[in-house]
Amino acid sequence: MPRTPPARPALTLWGAGSLAEVLGGLARLHAARSGQPVETRFGPSGTLRAAIEAGAAPDVFAAADMGHPEALARAGRAHPPRQFAGNALVALVQPGLAPALETADARGFVELLLAPSVRLATSLPGADPSGDYAQACFARAEALIPGAEAALTARALRLAGGPGAPRAPQGANHYGWVMARGLADIFLTYRSNARLALADEPALRAVALPGVLHVDARFGLCRLRGARPGAAALERFLLGAEAAATLRAAGFRTT
Repeated sequence: MPRTPPARPALTLWGAGSLAEVLGGLARLHAARSGQPVETRFGPSGTLRAAIEAGAAPDVFAAADMGHPEALARAGRAHPPRQFAGNALVALVQPGLAPALETADARGFVELLLAPSVRLATSLPGADPSGDYAQACFARAEALIPGAEAALTARALRLAGGPGAPRAPQGANHYGWVMARGLADIFLTYRSNARLALADEPALRAVALPGVLHVDARFGLCRLRGARPGAAALERFLLGAEAAATLRAAGFRTT
């Protein structure tokens, strides 16, 4: 009787939480085509990097910035990373605030963020690159209104990416859920996250950051040293044209 070929070991793909939906689908597609299972784990990029530095060994890591995979590469834990996607920071806002934000110039936008009646939210810097990009936006605000960076940093609610952040129910978009519960008036997050939030909560609005406040996000992918056989093929697939088209359809930018 012919022998059944041995099962191929499962690959592990770790990725930023903002990539969960699109990378989850790509992982399932690659597994179906290659016959090699792909197990996924998603969370804040900084938290995942810390777990890798502590000894965890995923095969491929997709971060919401270039800094975390570059640090792993410098430490000899990963091959040099490649940028595979881009994003942009936007303001996810309650409908009543949208008209004022949509018509504001950069200075007026900062003034609205600083308004005492406005509850501003971001992800936790350090743990989640979305929070780091928000801090970059605050630094740019400083050039428009002296003292804005410190004021925005102090008043921003950290409603994603940290252990104390509220948790949305299974299946609900976190950002849409936070806004629907009235926990924030403005949430600075990725354009792709805002797109998913609007699908759940269509009354919300997504507003681009104007002028010098605009922040581009660069997403990096790396294969870990000592990765299992098949990891290089998974990496190539995620860097390929089909994956790029899927990322664009989900609201990401590709190069």
